[in-house]
Amino acid sequence: MKALPFKIPKPKNLGVIYQEDKTKIFYDNFHTHEEIQISCIINGKGTLIVGDTIHRYAEHDVFVIGGNLPHVFKSSEKEPHDSFMISLFFTKTSFGKHFFELDDFKELTPFFKASLNGFKVIDAEYLIPIFLTLQKASNFERFIIFFKLLKQLNQAITSPLASFISDQKYSDDSGKRMQTIMSYTVENFSTEISLETIAEKANMTKNAFCKYFKKRTNKTYFTFLNELRIENACELLTSKNDISVKEIAYKCGYNSLSNFNRKFLSIKGITPLKYRNTILKAL
Repeated sequence: MKALPFKIPKPKNLGVIYQEDKTKIFYDNFHTHEEIQISCIINGKGTLIVGDTIHRYAEHDVFVIGGNLPHVFKSSEKEPHDSFMISLFFTKTSFGKHFFELDDFKELTPFFKASLNGFKVIDAEYLIPIFLTLQKASNFERFIIFFKLLKQLNQAITSPLASFISDQKYSDDSGKRMQTIMSYTVENFSTEISLETIAEKANMTKNAFCKYFKKRTNKTYFTFLNELRIENACELLTSKNDISVKEIAYKCGYNSLSNFNRKFLSIKGITPLKYRNTILKAL
């Protein structure tokens, strides 16, 4: 089990770190690192948690995750193969303390501002060939491709990932605690999780846990848990048409269909059945 913060393996004297990942869970657990991360999902789908927000990822999605922004990619349990992701990592000081402060890079200000919350590129298919060229490129060629990507990302249509950024940096102890909370939640969201149980996992009293989680995510634990359950329900609703809505409700941790429908409508603004029909109709 790896704890926050996480260190990206860095070859000596390289400003841009290239990495390929083929695994069920990228970096094992909810984690953070100082580098800005630019990632392209080549294969696979699953859940992405960034800061306080849950998303789904799928083939050919492109994400930018800001430095020190907690996150984890977790492949869908139903996927027969590991997810495959290509990533670049860098910091604003990778090429020198004042490199990105030069007037040459003023136009990249929107990119760095958006990266603080992280963002997903909308309709990112046009970026996939650029990422694929990284695989066989030399270090110098990757440097050039990296700046080509920055230009494209700066001009792309995007949607933010995290809605809240805590102003607190994670200490090792706090990082381990949040990693434990997130890992337990991701692995057990389909079962009943009481406040007593999750507080015990965090080695805290119930009141202390509630304050701790709210301070770091700007939402209650059960708001987060319901969002995670509903995102997983969305995946089942669109990929398993032979499973009834009632079955999906139970698979995602709800003990009644009415409660599931109410939570789904509250979070998605539409009923589960209408959501399924709308998505399947568009496919």
